[in-house]
Amino acid sequence: QVQLVESGGGLVQAGGSLRLSCAASGRTLNIYAMGWFRQAPGKEREFVASIRGYSSNTAYADSVKGRFTISRDNAKNTVYLQMNSLKPEDTAVYYCAAGRSYGSNWYNGQVDYWGKGTLVTVSS
Repeated sequence: QVQLVESGGGLVQAGGSLRLSCAASGRTLNIYAMGWFRQAPGKEREFVASIRGYSSNTAYADSVKGRFTISRDNAKNTVYLQMNSLKPEDTAVYYCAAGRSYGSNWYNGQVDYWGKGTLVTVSS
C-alpha cells in the first residue's frame, strides 16, 4: 500500500501563490505517476496536473496551464504543485494521486491511491 499526505493548503488572495506538497510513504517503488486533482463545491473532481516516468513528463489541465507547475523530488518521495496567479475559481479541495501506471484513464480519476485532500481558498 501507499499512503499520500498533502499539505500547504490555505487562504490566499486572488493573484497570490501557494505551494502544495504531497509526501508518499509505503510501497513507493511501485509508483510510476503522481499528480493532483481538485474538487470545487458542488462540482465533480477534475484533473489538474500529473508527472510521470523517469523523464518526469508532465501534463496540465488547460485551466491551469502557465500558472501551475508540478514537480517531483524522488529522493523525498514528494510531489509539489506550485500555484501562481491564483483565481477565485481555483478554490477547491486539492487531492494528491498516485498510480502504478499511467494512461488516458488517469484524467478520469482512475488512479491507484488518493490522499485525503487539502483545502485551497482564493478570495477575490
